[in-house]
Amino acid sequence: MTAKINPLAGKPAEPSMLVNIPRLVTAYFAGKPDPSLPAQRVAFGTSGHRGSAFNNAFNEAHILAISQAVCDHRKRRGITGPLFVGIDTHALAEPALASALEVFSANGVEAMIDERDGYTPTPVISRAILTHNQGRDSGLADGVVITPSHNPPDDGGFKYNPPNGGPADTDITSVIERAANGFLEDGLRGIKRIPYDRARKSACVHRHDYIGPYVADLADVVDMEAIRASGVRIGIDPLGGAAVHYWQPIIELYRLAATVVSDAVDPTFRFMTVDWDGKIRMDCSSPYAMARLIGMREKFDVAFANDTDADRHGIVTRSSGLMNPNHYLAAAISYLFGNRPQWRSDSAVGKTIVSSAIIDRVAKKLGRRLVETPVGFKWFVDGLIDGSFGIAGEESAGASFLRLNGSVWTTDKDGIILGLLAAEMTARTRRDPSQLFDDLTAELGMPFYERIDAPATPAQKNLLKALTGEKLAMTELAGEPVRTVLTAAPGNGQPFGGIKVIAESGWFAARPSGTEDVYKIYAESFRSEAHLRRIQQEAQSAIDKAFKG
Repeated sequence: MTAKINPLAGKPAEPSMLVNIPRLVTAYFAGKPDPSLPAQRVAFGTSGHRGSAFNNAFNEAHILAISQAVCDHRKRRGITGPLFVGIDTHALAEPALASALEVFSANGVEAMIDERDGYTPTPVISRAILTHNQGRDSGLADGVVITPSHNPPDDGGFKYNPPNGGPADTDITSVIERAANGFLEDGLRGIKRIPYDRARKSACVHRHDYIGPYVADLADVVDMEAIRASGVRIGIDPLGGAAVHYWQPIIELYRLAATVVSDAVDPTFRFMTVDWDGKIRMDCSSPYAMARLIGMREKFDVAFANDTDADRHGIVTRSSGLMNPNHYLAAAISYLFGNRPQWRSDSAVGKTIVSSAIIDRVAKKLGRRLVETPVGFKWFVDGLIDGSFGIAGEESAGASFLRLNGSVWTTDKDGIILGLLAAEMTARTRRDPSQLFDDLTAELGMPFYERIDAPATPAQKNLLKALTGEKLAMTELAGEPVRTVLTAAPGNGQPFGGIKVIAESGWFAARPSGTEDVYKIYAESFRSEAHLRRIQQEAQSAIDKAFKG
């Protein structure tokens, strides 16, 4: 069941692995997607449309179609303010930006691009949207981020954030997706477009300072003075991503004892160590992709990295190395609610249904309400806006939390502030986040958590989405009576597209992958590694039996 680790995992990328960038960019402009093939259509997942130009899944036609669909959506919704546009460091981001600006300008959309033609993290776009819209009823802003997150170098991605600053909900993405595919099917007729040179010079394209306001506002959300005064030594690895030019201004403004271990930007990502499966992937929660920073841990009191659009965080401590994202989230929750006196007394903890149950135990210890949602950060947006969530996070190393005064910071994941929070925790407690987590487990128990993938056909994946407790018919899990079976998230009653089975000291959840012929099994034990393996085996056995009917 456990994934097979590639022998190159954790080692520097070899020259033969590097993507041919000229060929990739040529494929972006020359490739013609066939909308009759599902893999070549526009498909918005939880983080927008993603794909490679080599597979005709992310080509100029896709971006022209999506951009026009976004313009039409704005017109229907009466969104007339600026469109904040950011890109990351993937090779396809620049070509896609050029295509998008041709459409945005032709449609009279006021597009705000980085003043230095640089890169803009996802949380910075979210913050820009919220800052512009504060106190407004009209002229609202929204945004686009051109990024496939931590995906391999030959991928591109395009995601839309509405005026609430968070990831677009399916009521928006389904309309954009349908309209974009309609343009593809109609040979791109109906798309307004002007040449790139004219678009860049048009009155609709504005250069915007993204770095200055975001950096200046960080003291409103993290205790930057405590970090400075403590002299805590910080290591930072942007992994060649969109946050690369943010860290030096942060270090200089707040006079931090911090070192950026690499400011290299290269669309081949040749400086990365290879991920578990032999691919180059900028996944800051993977010990293989993070081998460089883990190897430097003795030099720093705490260190951290971000993925390519900086919405995820990876925390490395001197005491334990790379933290499991669930462990860091638990430690961060415990620390924040003890050190944010201006937050609402009823502000809750938001977590996804597949996150560790140690978070449940921490929330109970704190006397805080726990709100468990389906996977996807969009479920946390409203609670962050009104302050009813103090912090909201996912098992996949994405989270955001409120400003010191209890008001909204971002409504999308912010890996930058989660990294700085690790430094604040270390500065104020004189213990790193791993040690703070150890304190929690001494009281609340040690979780053994893992996510694995198992093969599933498209038909089986559909069966899994419709699986119920009655059909699964599990009365015991790893020697304990089954206490609860869920197909909807208890925090909001929304179906999460899978099933979760809970016993006294362990649980599992199973969900189909949206992109691959696998399903994901999340499992956890509060007993032992061996107990976790038994839960995983029984979970797969029960689901295989359900597949066979």
